[in-house]
Amino acid sequence: MASPIAHPRSRSFSRPWAAALALGLGFAAPASAHPHVWVTSKAEIDYGEGGKVTGIRHAWTFDASYSASAIQGLDANGDGTVSPDELAGLATDNTAGLAEFAYFTKLKIGGKEQVFADPVEPRMRLDGDKLILSFLLPLKAPVAQGRAVAALEVADPTYFVSFSLSEDADTARLVGSPAGCAATITRPKPAEAKTADIKAAGAKTADAKPGLSEAFFEALTSASNYGAQFANRIIVACP
Repeated sequence: MASPIAHPRSRSFSRPWAAALALGLGFAAPASAHPHVWVTSKAEIDYGEGGKVTGIRHAWTFDASYSASAIQGLDANGDGTVSPDELAGLATDNTAGLAEFAYFTKLKIGGKEQVFADPVEPRMRLDGDKLILSFLLPLKAPVAQGRAVAALEVADPTYFVSFSLSEDADTARLVGSPAGCAATITRPKPAEAKTADIKAAGAKTADAKPGLSEAFFEALTSASNYGAQFANRIIVACP
């Protein structure tokens, strides 16, 4: 299974997870534990002419351990800081590499799943000791929401990356939306995976217990629904 977040030295999202870990990503968790990368996310839902949803603008803050490893060797001018310009290549590579994982993003409007075009405006910057990746994920065709519900879900189906929604006031923003539209955040319950969830992900009965092996997670693919139980959702309703 390919790693969605690779070490910058490899500039590749096609390395196996074990190889990525061997490159020294510096995770605090033991190699047998999942997840391996922690991301705190914010999302902006953009609306255009006629109240049509046009895209999602993500802002993902990576944990300090991954961030420290990712910026190694990127201080090109040796001034002791890593600027957005020095991070531009990593931002572009990481954003493009997420295509295999559908950008960890699912948007349904009126129950119909939407299709995204290629991402644009990839950027990375350091905020203290944490990297922030932002990019705009446009819809291939803008969709009028009307009175239908828009549901945005951010999750890694393989649970290599753990996404959690920020606690900040601007975590779920609506830009250009029709008057009266409002966003509601739902977060996963902090409970361990249940046997039914594991079976649905394709695990053997013997593996359906806490403390799953790394082999179980490596067998998961982007088509797996294992990570759905940890999904964060933003629900938008309009009058």
